[in-house]
Amino acid sequence: MDLENQKRVKSFAEEFGAENVVVILGAAEGEAAGLAAETVTVGDPTFAGPLAGVRLGLSVYHACEPEVKAEVDPLVYEEQISMMEMVLDVDSIVEEMKSIRNQYCMFLGGEG
Repeated sequence: MDLENQKRVKSFAEEFGAENVVVILGAAEGEAAGLAAETVTVGDPTFAGPLAGVRLGLSVYHACEPEVKAEVDPLVYEEQISMMEMVLDVDSIVEEMKSIRNQYCMFLGGEG
């Protein structure tokens, strides 16, 4: 996640409260999505950006996850996201995102 996006996410979390912010990622690979998810959850692991050492504890999902698909208007999803499902390794991305949420949920005091 680039430094400008880290700054935006931090600002939204401060303005609206972390409990009111959900981050939806669109990274093309599971590893990249996982790194971004870790960044908005427990802080920038590279210690290079505005979220270095900042534990926002935000909810985070990938656009191709079933939880997101269920919340989006089917026509909008078809138009904006479904093409991605055909070219991405969605299973790998979903697995990585679930792993990040499970790994840090207990750390942040959640239930999983």
